[in-house]
Amino acid sequence: MACRDAHRGAELLDFAQFRDSSTQALVYGYGGRSLPELRAREFGRLAGTVYLDHAGATLFPQSQLASFTQDLTENVYGNPHSQNISSKLTHDTVEQVRYRILAHFHASPEDYSVIFTAGSTAALKLVAEAFPWVSPGRESSGSLFCYLTDSHTSVVGMRTVAKAMNVTSIPVRPEDMWSAEKRGAAARDPNCQLPHLFCYPAQSNFSGTRYPLSWIGEVKSGRMCPVSTPGQWFMLLDAASYVSTSSLDLSVHQADFIPISFYKIFGFPTGLGALLVHNRVAPLLRKSYFGGGTAAAYLAGDDFYIPRQSVAERFEDGTISFLDVIALKHGFDALERLTGGMENVMQHTFTLAQYTYTALSSLRYPNGAPVVRIYSDSDFSSPEVQGPIINFNVLDDNGSVIGYSQVDKMASLYNIQVRTGCFCNTGACQRHLGISDEMVKKHLQAGHVCGDDVDLIDGQPTGSVRISFGYMSTLEDAQAFLRFIIATRLRLSSGQAIPQDTLREAGTPLAESEAQNAVTATMNGCRPSPQEDTCTDSRVWNDLLTAVDAVGLHSPVLEATRTQQTSSEKAAGALDGGLGPHIITNLYLYPIKSCAAFEVTRWPIGNQGLLYDRSWMVVNHNGICLSQKQEPRLCLIQPFIDLQRRIMVIKAKGMEPIEVPLENGEQAPICQSKVCADRVNTYDCGEKISSWLSKFLGRPCHLIKQSSNFQRNAKKHSKGQSSGTTATLSLVNEAQYLLVNRSSLLELHQQLNASDENGKEEVLPMKDLISRFRANIITSGTSAFEEEKWDGISVGSLHFQVLGPCHRCQMICIDQKTGQRNQDVFQKLSESRERKVNFGVYLMHVSLDLSSPHFLSVGSQVLPVLKENADGHDLPASQNPQDVLS
Repeated sequence: MACRDAHRGAELLDFAQFRDSSTQALVYGYGGRSLPELRAREFGRLAGTVYLDHAGATLFPQSQLASFTQDLTENVYGNPHSQNISSKLTHDTVEQVRYRILAHFHASPEDYSVIFTAGSTAALKLVAEAFPWVSPGRESSGSLFCYLTDSHTSVVGMRTVAKAMNVTSIPVRPEDMWSAEKRGAAARDPNCQLPHLFCYPAQSNFSGTRYPLSWIGEVKSGRMCPVSTPGQWFMLLDAASYVSTSSLDLSVHQADFIPISFYKIFGFPTGLGALLVHNRVAPLLRKSYFGGGTAAAYLAGDDFYIPRQSVAERFEDGTISFLDVIALKHGFDALERLTGGMENVMQHTFTLAQYTYTALSSLRYPNGAPVVRIYSDSDFSSPEVQGPIINFNVLDDNGSVIGYSQVDKMASLYNIQVRTGCFCNTGACQRHLGISDEMVKKHLQAGHVCGDDVDLIDGQPTGSVRISFGYMSTLEDAQAFLRFIIATRLRLSSGQAIPQDTLREAGTPLAESEAQNAVTATMNGCRPSPQEDTCTDSRVWNDLLTAVDAVGLHSPVLEATRTQQTSSEKAAGALDGGLGPHIITNLYLYPIKSCAAFEVTRWPIGNQGLLYDRSWMVVNHNGICLSQKQEPRLCLIQPFIDLQRRIMVIKAKGMEPIEVPLENGEQAPICQSKVCADRVNTYDCGEKISSWLSKFLGRPCHLIKQSSNFQRNAKKHSKGQSSGTTATLSLVNEAQYLLVNRSSLLELHQQLNASDENGKEEVLPMKDLISRFRANIITSGTSAFEEEKWDGISVGSLHFQVLGPCHRCQMICIDQKTGQRNQDVFQKLSESRERKVNFGVYLMHVSLDLSSPHFLSVGSQVLPVLKENADGHDLPASQNPQDVLS
C-alpha cells in the first residue's frame, strides 16, 4: 500500500488536465514567442539550474546586456551636470528614461515625478526623512505613522525616523485592515489637515499576498482608516515586490509615494531604484541636506540656499548613477520584446504559481499527513489576490517541521535555488509561523539572527522556504522543484527511492510537446561541512624538527602508501562496532583546504591542530576561497608533506608534480582573505604554483598560506581553557580537529547498502565513505554515534574537549576519488539523523603544553569522558593509556 501511495505521488499532476480543469483561462508562455527558445537564447547560463528566487532578484536577458554594452561603446555619456555635448546627451537620455518609467506605470509627468535613488530602501528612507511630520503639542496630537505588519524591514525601519520627530508609529495587522474594509468606517474630518502616513505593500514579499490597491483611494478619501483619528492620510505604496511581475496603473490607484527597485524587474542594474512622488504632495516634502546638483544657488560663507525647482533635482543629491539609468532603457526594451508586456508576465507567472501550489498542497504521505505546510492568505484563485510566490515549510510524516537550511542544502545538490529564512519580513513570519514577540527575543538569546541557518529552536521553526517565479520561469522549473520534494519525502517504506524509470533529473528541459507530462522524479539530498577544512603553527617547528629526525618519519609518498595499508589492516578488526577499547585507526591532515587528504600513522601537533593541517588554501582571481562546493576537482589535488626536506609536494593527474616550501620566510606581501567571515592574514605562494593550479582547474587562481604571525581565535571555547588564553585556528571553518567514529560510519554504510535496489553490489566502499567526511581522527571500538555523548577525550597526556557535532553539507556528496557528485550519502543521513544532518564531532585542545613535542599516532587508545547528562557514568580521564608522546 505504501509503495502504491508513493508511486501515485510521483505521478502527481498533469499540466494539461490542470489547465483544462481551471475555472479561469490560464496563460502559459507568451503567445507566438517560444519560451524554450527564449530560455536557450537569453538565459543559456541557466542550463542545468532551476532558479526560484525571482522575488529576491530576477535575472537579466543576454540581449539586454549586449544592447546596453553596444550603447556604451557607441556613445559618449558625460556628467549630466555639465553643459558640453556629451553631458547634454546624458541629460536628455536620463529624462527620456524618466518618461519611460512613468509610461510603464501608466502615469504622466503632470501627475508624477521620478526621483532616482540607490534602491527601494533608500526611497523609503527619503520619504521618512522628508515627510511633513507634525510633532505633538498643545494644539495638536501630532502625526501618526502606520504600517502594515506584513511589511519589509525597510518600511518598519521608518519608525526610527518618525520617533526622532516624536511621532507615534502604529503597526496595523492585515486582519484589522480587512475588517476596516468591510466596515467602510468614515473617520475623516475635512477641517483637520494633520498629516498622517500609512504604508502597506502591494504584494507581501513573504507570502505573495496581494493587498487591495483600492485601499489607496479608500484611505485617502476617509472611507476607511488604519486607525480612527482626525487628519489627512497620505499613502505610501511599497510596490517593489509587486511590480516585478505585474503592471501597476497609477492613473487608477494614485498613491502619494511609490518606491521601486529596478533589479526586481529587469535583473540589471542593481543598486538603482526610484521614488515616484505625486506632484500634488511634492511641495510638502522637507529637505534637511543639499548636495551637488540640488542647489539653484547657495553661499559658502552664509546660511543661504535656494533649491532647484523640480522635485527630482531637489532630492537627487550628487551625480546620479547615470549609466545605470541609461541601462534601464534597454531593460524596458528587452522586457517588452520578449514578453509583450507586464500583463503577460503576470498571467504567465501566476499560472506557474497556481499549478505548483495545487500540486504541492495535495502531496500526502502514505499515512495521509501533508508533506508541506504552506503559508498563505489566499487560495491562489487569481493574480489579483496572489503573486507568484509560495512560502512553506517541509514536514515529516509526523507533522514536525524539517529545518529550512536542510531543505536549502538538499535543493542545492540538484541545482535548485530557493530562498530561506524570514525574508526581511519579521511581521509576516511571526504571523504565519505563530512566533510570539517573546520567542523572537528568546531565539536571539539562543544565537539566532536574521539571515543565518539556525532554522529550528526547541523543535519550532524560525523561518521558512520561499520559491518565486519570474518571467523567464518555465513549467520545467516548477516540475523539477516538485520532483525534488516528491523524491526526497515520498520514499518507499523500504527506504528505496522511487523507481528510476519514472524520473527525470531536476532542471532537464522538456520539449514543448512534453510540457503536459506528469510530475515525476526523485532526489537524494546533501549538506556543507563546517569543518570541511584545519592550519599549522610554524612556531613549534624548531622543537619538532629534532623530534621528527629522531623518530624518522618517511618520505611523503612512501608514508602515504604505507599508512593506507597499515591503517586499513588495523581497522579491519574494528568494523563490527563492538564496545572494545577506543582506538585511533586513521589519521588525516588536509594541508590545502578542500584538497585531498594526506594520511599518516604518526604526526606532530601544534597549537592549531595537526601540524600543517589546512595551512594553505586555493583562492580565485578575486581572492575568494575556493571549496569543493564551487570547485569539486579540488579533491583531485593531492598534497604530500615531507617534514625532513621542509617541502610540500603537490600532485594531480596529468600534471607534473610541483614543490612548495613549507616556510619561505614570508617575503611576499601580506594579503587579506576570509574564512567563515573571519579575516585572516595570508601570503601568496608565488606565480609558479599559481600557474600550475590555474592550468589544472581551468580558471585563474592562487595558493595562499596563513601568515605564521597572525592569530585567528576560535569562536567556540573549551571548558578547560586557562584564564586569559584562547584556542587558535588555522584555515579550518570551526575547530582544530574533527573526529569520526568508525562504528557510525559502519551503520551509515549498512543503511546505504540496504537502499541498493539489487542488494548485490556495494553502493559505496567503506574506504570511500570515510574519505567523504574529511575527518582528522578516525576511531573504532565504540557504538554508533556514541561520540555525540562525549564531553571530552584523552589520548595519553593530551586532552581534548568535544565542542559539538559537525553539521554536514554538500561536500559529503562528492566522491573524493573522482570529484563527481552523488546525493545518496546526504539523503540517507538526512533520513536517519532526522532534524540536523550531523556526523562527527569537533575537538579542541585543552591546556596544550608545547614545551615539548607532541604526536598523535594510529593505534593509540582514546579515553572518552561522557557528558554529565548522558546515559551511563563518566569514564575516567586516564587508565593506563598507551603513551603517544615522543
